[in-house]
Formats: sequence, structure tokens, C-alpha cells
Amino acid sequence: MIEYYEQLSEEEQDDIKHVIQTLYRQTFLLERKFEKRTGRMVPVREYRVCSKHREFLEEYFAVAGITLQENLHMGVMYIQGETLWGEKLSRLATIYILVLKLIYDEQMSTVSTSVNAMTNLSEIHEKLNTYRLLKKQPSNTEIRRSLALLKRYQIVEPLDVLDELDGFSRLVIYPAIHVVLLGDDARALLNTFSEGDTEDDEPEI
Repeated sequence: MIEYYEQLSEEEQDDIKHVIQTLYRQTFLLERKFEKRTGRMVPVREYRVCSKHREFLEEYFAVAGITLQENLHMGVMYIQGETLWGEKLSRLATIYILVLKLIYDEQMSTVSTSVNAMTNLSEIHEKLNTYRLLKKQPSNTEIRRSLALLKRYQIVEPLDVLDELDGFSRLVIYPAIHVVLLGDDARALLNTFSEGDTEDDEPEI
């Protein structure tokens, strides 16, 4: 394994380091992301690097009891293992993820040629109200902060400027949401929140 790595160019070694760091930080890589400049989905370099050096990376993660998986249909490569720990998220970011997963599943259940889903803030907040998850309307600052976090971790891609949020602000939901949370888990957690979990703690997911 080490011999393979040492035979690579310095650039390729740096690419692998970056991929490993990204996988540890967010546990998955997307094959394609939305590019605002061109208005279309474009290939992600890290995914190509991971595919090219997959055998090495599988052996590397296996040392720590972690497996590297790929969902070809969704275009997602991800790692799984008991030693992985998620980042603590704010309550609002957490329930956004839960609702986004429900919206994603609903759209994927219809006939669609895309693995990505589209939504907007109004639809998200309507579902939050349906599940009685909000005691009060979050401030625009809280909403922007939560969406910026989900964008950083490649769960959503805001199509409109975050500083100009309104109910029509559109979001692409990436298939990574499927890796982050299973549909049944999302519904179970939503029920937990709606049964009286109103503290502003910071759950882990």
C-alpha cells in the first residue's frame, strides 16, 4: 500500500491527501455538483481521484475499520464505520436535513431521470410546521447560517443569493442526503422532535 503511494507524483499524492481529508470531514464525495456559472451539473475532481485510486483508498481506510462504498446510481462515494463521528449541528440545521430527506424521497418516488431534487424555503418551512418543529420563526441569520453549513457539506446547493432569502429561494438537494440519513430514520427522528424536543441543543447526525 505504501509502495503504491510513494510511486505517485507529488500532485497525485496531494490529491489523495485532499480526498482522504474530505471523506473524514464529511464522509462522502459527490460525482457531480451544480455550477451556477454554467447552470448545469459538472464533474467533481475529488470523485474522479477517489475512483482512480479506489483500491489504495479502500486498503487505507480498512486499517481503521472503515469501508469505502460507492452508489453508482446516485453518484456518491462514501465511507462507513463505527469509528466515524459526525459534527455537532444546530437544531435548525438538523431539522432542515430531516425535512430535506423527506422532500428528496418524495421527489425520487416519482418518475425522474435526475438523482437531484429541487425545493424552496417555503416548502421546507411548510413541512416544519406540519411536524410542529418550530416554536418560532427562525431569523434570516439563523436560516442563512444553517444553509451555508449544508452547502459547505455538499448536502444542498442554494441557487439564489443567501443574503436575499425569501420563500422562493431555491435549493438543489444532492443525493448525498441519501447517504447522510435513511428515509425511515428521518421520519423516526422527526417524530422524536415533534414529541416535545424543544430544547435548543446541538444534536449529532
